[in-house]
Amino acid sequence: MIGAITGTLGRPLFLVLGHHDQAGRLRAVGRTVALRPEAARQVAEHLAAAAGGHPWTGVRFSSVWGSREALEVVLVRPDLVAEISADTTIDRGVFRHPLRFKRLRLDTSPGDVPPFGAGPTAAAAG
Repeated sequence: MIGAITGTLGRPLFLVLGHHDQAGRLRAVGRTVALRPEAARQVAEHLAAAAGGHPWTGVRFSSVWGSREALEVVLVRPDLVAEISADTTIDRGVFRHPLRFKRLRLDTSPGDVPPFGAGPTAAAAG
């Protein structure tokens, strides 16, 4: 699920993706590489600002793996499912390398995605 972005709602640059864990908490699992202009337009059409009570309120994200530099993000309503491609390097539930956004899955709701760690494709859907 897309839980946050960098850039603006009208022109997202990177997506910060999350996945529900077995307890139903939205865990951050990685961020994408920079979006191509067409992908950014597609995502922007469906983004909405987060309302109060976003699960990541107050959370800081690092700009790159292992960095202490904070990434400035805009929290969004975590109701969009993104299809991504990723390598298999995962450390403590987080992808170590940037993810590649493939497309929005408007045919899929967050409830359709298996919890993180459940099933062979659980870590591949964001």
